[in-house]
Amino acid sequence: MATSPAGGPEIPGCPAPDPRPRAGRFAMPANACDTHMHVFGPPADYPFTPDRSYTPPEAPLAQYEALAEVIGFNRFVIVQPSIYGTDNRCTLDAVRDTHLDARAVVVIDDDVAPAELERMHEAGARGIRINLLFRGGVQFAAAERLADQLGAMGWHVQVLIDVSRMADLTLRLADLKLPVVFDHMGHLATGNGLADPGFVAMRNQVADGHAWVKLSGAYRLTAEQQPPYGDVAPFARALVEANGERCLWATDWPHPACAVPMPNDGALIDMLADWVPDEALRNRILVDNPAALYGFGAP
Repeated sequence: MATSPAGGPEIPGCPAPDPRPRAGRFAMPANACDTHMHVFGPPADYPFTPDRSYTPPEAPLAQYEALAEVIGFNRFVIVQPSIYGTDNRCTLDAVRDTHLDARAVVVIDDDVAPAELERMHEAGARGIRINLLFRGGVQFAAAERLADQLGAMGWHVQVLIDVSRMADLTLRLADLKLPVVFDHMGHLATGNGLADPGFVAMRNQVADGHAWVKLSGAYRLTAEQQPPYGDVAPFARALVEANGERCLWATDWPHPACAVPMPNDGALIDMLADWVPDEALRNRILVDNPAALYGFGAP
């Protein structure tokens, strides 16, 4: 098996992002926010965890900032990827170093000290991620033990799961008494259909205002090879119809472990216009919703 320069396996289907991103067909509103992206720094500075499911290409902060300028947003949320485990340095360094307005979602161990959580809060962290899809992710123990402190700091729990396989997980998430954010529309294959019990459970939580959902990663759900991934549109629209005030938008740049041909980010933005044709609601998803969840603009 081939190995990467940092050691560990080379994982097929993890190409670099399109180097020539284009703008979408609608103008981004002021203070639009990309709520889910990653930075992959030099492996020599930020080594990957050996227990991982993919090896990404380098994706530096400067390249992402150039993308942001083309697309037209000035806020973003960087999400700790599984390939770094609980080493959040690359994620938090990006928040520190960017000229944009940024927040972070981190990954923590069960035994993380309260003082370390406070330090990460000061560094821009506003939530923890629980990854049940990729090796290197962290399970529920930390969130359960630290729920009171996380709640006091105004943090949330972001979950990366295939909801079609874990419909009963919604009850355990509710027990945390913390805001829950579902990655990538629940990460279920579109072939499961809108009546899938896991999707229905997630949609109901969004409808009740108990959870948020990211309208992102359509290429992770689709059975198609090219945008606009028409089979994903009914799922996105169902979530927006359930509760547009709990929907967020994201690029998922640089699209790690993308199993279909690499899409241009402009094409992904165009899909949002199809899913949410109402400009006022679309602007709420791009600006107001992330401002409320991540504390953008707060003193």
